[in-house]
Amino acid sequence: MDGELAPDRTVLTISGKDRETFLHGLVTHDVGAPGTDLVWSALLTAQGKYLADFFLLNRGEDILLDVKSDIAPALAQRLSMYRLRADVTIADSGLSVVRGLGDTPPDAWPDPRHPALGWRSYGGQGGAPAIDWDAIRVAACVPETGVELIPDDSYILEMGFDRLHGVDHRKGCYVGQEVTARMKHKTELRKGLVTVTVAGQAEPGTPVEDAKGRVAGTLFTRSGGLALAHLRYDRATGPLKAGEATVSWDGTVPTA
Repeated sequence: MDGELAPDRTVLTISGKDRETFLHGLVTHDVGAPGTDLVWSALLTAQGKYLADFFLLNRGEDILLDVKSDIAPALAQRLSMYRLRADVTIADSGLSVVRGLGDTPPDAWPDPRHPALGWRSYGGQGGAPAIDWDAIRVAACVPETGVELIPDDSYILEMGFDRLHGVDHRKGCYVGQEVTARMKHKTELRKGLVTVTVAGQAEPGTPVEDAKGRVAGTLFTRSGGLALAHLRYDRATGPLKAGEATVSWDGTVPTA
């Protein structure tokens, strides 16, 4: 299948001799050596909460950063604040993002989050958007920037970053690393993103309630009879409601 343009993405260029060490000390995943695969990563607050997620491609002479366009200016500004005396330049590359399914073309890279999400390439033409990416995301339980992934609110381990290869626990320090490491090694997650079944009308952002009327979570992206929901596991048992809709969860927490 041919690729399609992703008009809601911006590609920044991170250049300068300190570019790798600069990013390595900030983001949740190892930047990778030149010529390695695409990496999915995030920038967190010092308190370990999500700020932005993006793809990184180390091309040797620079690093491409593929991010949702509506948060690109704020991300570039925040990265610039961390720059201090480092030899780093952050600029808009002007490159387009093309996404597709099927075999990965020679000039593209597999989406590192999940095989169902296909591949990405940079600078190509592509066609008009036609693929239902939300349906694919919901089935694979993959969060989206600004929808399930909420700045200053979400914790990346609750949103599946371990399972989706968005965090490297061996890479050393980064902003928010201490909180993330503590959640990984010293606590059992009590909340998380899961795929649920939905019958009836409910808008994204609708609270999910248990049979006692207690809030058990929040409903997010929906595709047909399936949806993503961030649930509190101990309350997400038995009959659940989201507005006028009935929500069902089989207790499965995605692990791969």
